[in-house]
Amino acid sequence: MFSVSFTILAPLLMSSSWWLIFGASLSVYTGIAVGSATRRIGWLTEEADQSLMRLVVRVLYPCLIFATVAKNAALRQPSNVLLPPLAAMVCMSLGFAVPWLVSRLGPRVTGLDTSPQRRTFAFCVGIYNYGFIPIPLITALFDDRTLGVLFVHNVGCELVLWTLGVMFLTGALGRRWWQQILNPPSVAIILALAFNLSGVYAGLPPFVDTALTLLGQAAIPLSLILIGATIADELQPRPGTNPRKQTAKTVAWALVLRLGLLPLAILLLAWLLPCSLELKRVLVVQASMPCGTFPIVMARHFGGDPRTGLQVVLSTSLASLLTIPLWIQTGLTLLGID
Repeated sequence: MFSVSFTILAPLLMSSSWWLIFGASLSVYTGIAVGSATRRIGWLTEEADQSLMRLVVRVLYPCLIFATVAKNAALRQPSNVLLPPLAAMVCMSLGFAVPWLVSRLGPRVTGLDTSPQRRTFAFCVGIYNYGFIPIPLITALFDDRTLGVLFVHNVGCELVLWTLGVMFLTGALGRRWWQQILNPPSVAIILALAFNLSGVYAGLPPFVDTALTLLGQAAIPLSLILIGATIADELQPRPGTNPRKQTAKTVAWALVLRLGLLPLAILLLAWLLPCSLELKRVLVVQASMPCGTFPIVMARHFGGDPRTGLQVVLSTSLASLLTIPLWIQTGLTLLGID
């Protein structure tokens, strides 16, 4: 069995593209580690988090989106505007449904004792990291055309997150879910698409494009630092955690589903759909992603179990340092793209 596995993995490990993907993944996690370190030594305080997050979400991230989408020739193709959000909605809906079914198998099998734990497990496993990690990865591996399609894809992720995702987490749809969908990044995508299709962006002064690009470039490193700080906070020991054996079961299921079964389903979708080259690249990268980090915050806010969310997010994030290059290289090879 070992020889068979080595025969399959050896060509991937020896390829230069695998090491390029591994290096890009490592750079992302290095940024997260820097954020964790700055929190531990007191350079980045918890009081600063909300202000910095608002700056990222309301200013820097929209600037990055606008500078990338508004002049992206790939987004003048109708298929790159309509299909990416639909593909994202299918991928994330499936991501919620499968772990929810697994969570119903009982505590002896899953280690999930309570309803909040089961709901949080399904919610966190279902949400792949569709923003902060894929953005620098796609920037390093591909081009701005692919990055623009990623942003449009993420509109579908936001829609499912604040509707079906909140339903899984709370058991009911929030009253103001539409306000969550109409956030600054989503509005920036809509405006940027309008500027792109109308050709207005090309008539703007060059200094506007330069300013948007410079501000957008700050979004990625600052986001990674904030993720690292959040993880450092959640790693602090707390009373009332699950027994180690129960935790191991939950982590094992999270790894099998998020980094094993669900990536296969997303790659199958990319193979079946009439995707453009850019969308195929986006789906390959998304298939390799661990659980998103923001669900930890949402679990705390919507009555879930943040500790379960932390276990799921940390375990898949750490393991993905090895699985991201493998899944990306495998997906690109299977789909015959570069």
